[in-house]
Amino acid sequence: MNLNKGVFTLLFSLVWVLTLFGQDQGVALPLKEILVAIEKQHKVTFNYIEEEILVFKIPAPNPKNTLEQKIDYIQTQTKLRFKFVNDQSITISNNQKLDKPLCGYLVDSESNLPIFNATIRISGTNVYVLSDEKGFFQLPVVSSNPIEINHVSYASKTVLVNEIYVDNCPTFPLNLTVQELEEVVAQVYLTTGIRKKTEGTFEIKPKKFGILPGLVEPDVLQTMQQIPGIISTDETIANVNVRGGTHDQNLFLWNGIRLFQTGHFYGLISALNPNLAHTIQLSKNGSSAFYGESVSSVIDISSRSNSVENTNSTIGVNMINAELYTKVKTGEKSSFEVAARRSFTDMLASPTYKNYFNRIFQNTEVIDVTNNQDINYNNTEDFYFYDVTLQYHQKIGQKSELFFDALAISNELTFNESTLVNNQTLARNSQLNQQTLGGNVTWKTNWNAKNSSELSIYSSYYQLDANNQSVENNQILLQENTVLDNGIRLKNSHQLSETVMLTNGYQFNEIGIRSFDDINIPQFTRTVKEVLRSHALIAEIDYSSKNNRLFARLGARGNYFEKWSLFLLEPRLHLNYALNDHLNVELSGEQKNQTASQIIDLQQDFLGVEKRRWVLANNESIPIQQSNQASLGVVFRKNNWLIHPEAFYKKVEGITSSAQGFQNQLEFVKVIGQYEVYGAEVLIQKQIDQFTGWFNYSYNNNDYTFEGYLPPQFANNFEVNHSMAFGATYQWNNLKVALGSKWFTGRPNTIPLSNEPIFPTPGNPEIVYSRPNQENLDDYFQVNFSTAYSVELGKKTNLFMGVSVLNLFNQRNIINRFYRLNPDSNAIEEVNTYSLELTPNAFLKVNF
Repeated sequence: MNLNKGVFTLLFSLVWVLTLFGQDQGVALPLKEILVAIEKQHKVTFNYIEEEILVFKIPAPNPKNTLEQKIDYIQTQTKLRFKFVNDQSITISNNQKLDKPLCGYLVDSESNLPIFNATIRISGTNVYVLSDEKGFFQLPVVSSNPIEINHVSYASKTVLVNEIYVDNCPTFPLNLTVQELEEVVAQVYLTTGIRKKTEGTFEIKPKKFGILPGLVEPDVLQTMQQIPGIISTDETIANVNVRGGTHDQNLFLWNGIRLFQTGHFYGLISALNPNLAHTIQLSKNGSSAFYGESVSSVIDISSRSNSVENTNSTIGVNMINAELYTKVKTGEKSSFEVAARRSFTDMLASPTYKNYFNRIFQNTEVIDVTNNQDINYNNTEDFYFYDVTLQYHQKIGQKSELFFDALAISNELTFNESTLVNNQTLARNSQLNQQTLGGNVTWKTNWNAKNSSELSIYSSYYQLDANNQSVENNQILLQENTVLDNGIRLKNSHQLSETVMLTNGYQFNEIGIRSFDDINIPQFTRTVKEVLRSHALIAEIDYSSKNNRLFARLGARGNYFEKWSLFLLEPRLHLNYALNDHLNVELSGEQKNQTASQIIDLQQDFLGVEKRRWVLANNESIPIQQSNQASLGVVFRKNNWLIHPEAFYKKVEGITSSAQGFQNQLEFVKVIGQYEVYGAEVLIQKQIDQFTGWFNYSYNNNDYTFEGYLPPQFANNFEVNHSMAFGATYQWNNLKVALGSKWFTGRPNTIPLSNEPIFPTPGNPEIVYSRPNQENLDDYFQVNFSTAYSVELGKKTNLFMGVSVLNLFNQRNIINRFYRLNPDSNAIEEVNTYSLELTPNAFLKVNF
């Protein structure tokens, strides 16, 4: 009896409480609708400014309540002020501090730096704005709908309008989009937009850069050279050396498409449009087993977005090219993106273009060692480049996505050269065309919370054509080098537990490479075509401890080559352990193989501009290259200091002398060997508010070994014993400034033993060289400067402008030297290649 009474009392109390709060329950309605209903029920009139109540949406009060109870409820929910003018007339007023547009600031949750170009949309409408350089946004209309915030690099966020309708303009932190097991060791590395990840890779987002010295636009492949251990001794991105390796030993991927051409202007400019929101995953060692075909580093570039973003466009121009970018939201779950760029160098020769041209096409000034005379050739040129990328993104249901990617890259040069021979002018016309076409279709799906798959079908085509007509004689040389790379990739991910993820997959690849030569005098034709099919089975386990102290990745890639019935296993390892909150230790190791590489048959091939041609391993004269790497490093972070030293060792076997670009006694010698490099790298960085300063240093000792050649061991052509870089960036409101310098010891060089050639047979002079790479060129030094400024032209339009100066002090650096014989006088000529001279550039860009 007492129990029943207690239960009855409890139920009665619960009903009473629910009745009391019943007016708060139900679907939220616009406040205006609620006021209209109250006016009809209680025969009163509310007087208000409509904009002041539009932001409010609340559950309707209980219709059984009195007028006073309803007003009290609304005041509690909205903080609006109600005043009875008389029994039938009531005025509603707002806090005057809230009489402002809906505005706010977006910042990075970790660095607290402003987030630019985020989309802020009023839910359920087509009204949106973009955040500016300060992260500020201001909505043009007032609405009670929630506010959706989206950015390609950050997790989406939805805020209620009452979170914005407060005093001043509130700040909203956004979290970077980070996949599971991808913790970040160093959030800001050199500048915003470069991170060191726990899995050992560097993640580079050029769009998020504050600014870097010498770069006003986020040139995708130039930026990676800011990281220690990555250098280009000839200033080009077509000759990037990672820990002593050659450029072709790096694997370059764009949205899953392998790139066999990476630069415009034969390497001075990245072939990828800077307007795309690229994310670069760079691995110098311990790379994922899903990457094959490289014995040096992996550069995986993606411009895909995890979300379907709103329509926005950019047009811009600098002193080399004009560019266009637009992203169109074609539906709630789909978007189309196009980026195009074309140089106007064939119509207008700007000072920037002239300097670039002189850098790439130099060697018209040749020093005669014997007579100290200058030999000059006259030439005119017609050169231009373009690139186009197309992307389509379609979300399918709640679990799947489909991506279509395509790109086209082209460099086209017409070269007219003349010289005076026996008081007669001889002129010839030559052409050099370089093109890349690529496509990829990728399907991703999440089967459930723990299992996902990704399937890609891709194709990459590269062609290099040259028609070389000699000015000294009637010889015509036709050359062609083509590559067709097709493949399928399947990747499955399984979250086995809270700490363990298993990833497995399969890759099929078919690559064909063709080289063609045709000479009229003497008559000679050669065609070489090789095709190689390979299969790879991949397995990888990631472990991340519950306290996030330990991350371990162990992987293996098994390659099977049909042509030789050959199986090669590639183990991979990366460990990262946090000794404490400030200090991480990293250990990496890997074995990798590579079948496609570049060689140089003759230095004058392809007009002597792009001398390298792609070839396939035949497992005889051109073996499969194999590498072994190991590295050990630490990352220390505290009080905005970052210190990152690392020691490494790398050995690459199966290299050919033709792939190393020799221009001495080994130029026409074909031998197989290896190189072995060990060294250390360190980065020291300090960040103070909007100021970031850094210093990096690299040391490496890099030696060739060619058994059967005397001497068998000597310095690598790409050895740079010491290199250093200093830099500082600062951002103040809409102004960004960067100043930096780099210095490195000169490349190895081989000098003649005498200024006079020898004559083994009459009429056949030869240069006698000293020991290979026994000398070094002078040290290289350069200072670069950049500044950029942004202006808000409207609610949806921003203007960006910037200026950069490469080689600010016009330092005259010799970056290459070789010797040749003058065919007329048999004199030994010294040919120097000089670095880019003082080169200004400027750009204007409009975002809308």
